Amino acid sequence: MNNLPKQIPIFPLSNFIIFPETTVPLNIFEPRYLQMIDDSMKTHKMIGMVQPKKTGEMKKPDLYNVGCLGKITSFNQTEDGRYLIIINGVSRYKILEEVNTDKLYRLCNVSFTEYNGDLIKKNEDIKFSDLELVFKNLKSIFEKQGYAIDWKNLEKQNLDQTINTLSMASPFSLEEKQILLESKDLKSRKKNLENILKTYILDNFNNTTLQ
Repeated sequence: MNNLPKQIPIFPLSNFIIFPETTVPLNIFEPRYLQMIDDSMKTHKMIGMVQPKKTGEMKKPDLYNVGCLGKITSFNQTEDGRYLIIINGVSRYKILEEVNTDKLYRLCNVSFTEYNGDLIKKNEDIKFSDLELVFKNLKSIFEKQGYAIDWKNLEKQNLDQTINTLSMASPFSLEEKQILLESKDLKSRKKNLENILKTYILDNFNNTTLQ
């Protein structure tokens, strides 16, 4: 944990969360984020993903104070000047303060202390059978909203990756995704996932009236 940067470039992205040990591709095209990736590639190759709130200025929205640090593991430049990168989740962090800078992108001082468990390899005692109802409910919501998920492939992953992948890919609101991101451990994330799903299933049930 000591070698993680205490000051990181921040990439605010709405309805987008990553977790430690998950991998996501990003398509970078805005000048400020091209500059951010350039600077990051010269140093620690890390960027802080975080969700913006619906408050603040349009160009500079307020930020949730918990995000996840991602390490750039693959970098390609397209002919039209975009960057196609892959980031790997490292650890969640808490924003302490934003730093004034002349950069185009935003920079924050962060702390990893609250989420130091993210860097410890552990197997949590959740069995696949515990997830069956979560899967069943998620499948119905995903299908109703036109989301396609490779369930067979998901079942081959270990459980924490499965829960984290579903939390990231789910058609939930940014507030709901933030709740999942901030859940301290896998058990509380599973519980929060179930609670969020209950409200969706209830809404769908209430909206399905007999014709």
